[in-house]
Amino acid sequence: MISKEKISSIVEEYGKDVTIATACSHTALQIFHGAKLEGLKTLGITTPERKRVYDAFPLARPDSYIEVEKMGDILNKEVQEKLVDEHCIVVPHGSFVEYVGAKNIEEKFEVPMLGNRAVLNWESDREKERKWLVEAGCKVPPRIKSPDKIDRPCLVKFHGAKGGRGFFIALNEEEFYEKLGNRKDDYIIQEFVLGTRYYYHFFYSPLGNRGYPAGKGHIELLGIDRRNESNIDELHRFGFTREELQKAGISQTFVVTGNLPLTLRESLLGGVLDRGKAVVDKSIELFPPGMVGPFCLETIITDKLETYVFEISSRIVAGTNLYPMGSQYTPYLFDKPMSTGRRIAVEVKNALSKGRLGEVVF
Repeated sequence: MISKEKISSIVEEYGKDVTIATACSHTALQIFHGAKLEGLKTLGITTPERKRVYDAFPLARPDSYIEVEKMGDILNKEVQEKLVDEHCIVVPHGSFVEYVGAKNIEEKFEVPMLGNRAVLNWESDREKERKWLVEAGCKVPPRIKSPDKIDRPCLVKFHGAKGGRGFFIALNEEEFYEKLGNRKDDYIIQEFVLGTRYYYHFFYSPLGNRGYPAGKGHIELLGIDRRNESNIDELHRFGFTREELQKAGISQTFVVTGNLPLTLRESLLGGVLDRGKAVVDKSIELFPPGMVGPFCLETIITDKLETYVFEISSRIVAGTNLYPMGSQYTPYLFDKPMSTGRRIAVEVKNALSKGRLGEVVF
């Protein structure tokens, strides 16, 4: 892994002149918009065809661009050197991680990033992710050890941030292998827990104590969403049974196409905050200095009000795009409109003013 000392030496050369940068995808508009509201410079890494999209939104358009032929070129030496020359702090998001690769970010991307890049290894590996959640005391969906043990509806998920692509439901071993096909990707099999999905947008800061105590600082609950998945969220319109869908050649898919805003029964908020605190505290123990900045707990609440945590995203998630000027919860924390993108910029500015940028950038 790239050493923290190497990144710290680069950050020291930046001084207080920093630029917020990210790949033009996923949550980039929100990240640029929030940074500009806080008076920070912005830079977008883009392919030529994407640039026009960001130019179409003047208040969220980055101040400058680095153009690449394909997003994987972010790893090229000249691109990295340009990012450092521009004093960039890169904000990772789901698309950035998918384009560059968690292992490449850990071992080859020598540009300061918001947060602890060691977390990507724990997030992208389903086994490590489960260990993290279980040891933090979260209730997780029961695991099915092997295809021949499938005796109830199960969800098969693949490693990495894929936006739900390729996931499938299986009722038995035969159906599992039929739907798996020739895929060789690593997967997990877990019980399909029936309930309502809630995705909680958190922010962990080691710099203060104004929110809910966690780690060396506090967490803030910035918003909640639910993902709209195609086509599983619309199959009820057919009115077909599962057998009729199969005869028609229609399979359930879980590709995320958008997000919907949600609020939660206020009596359940305490449990949400406790789980957020627990995963932060455990992250500090598992991969010090732990997870820093935005993260998301992805959960299911059953009709018995039991909460299962089925995934954690240790970065800004696309559901935060619902709230570019603040969510239902941020007015209780801030006296100005606050998106997750802007909250990132606020953290960078606070760290700069306190001489503690090395605590939030690695």
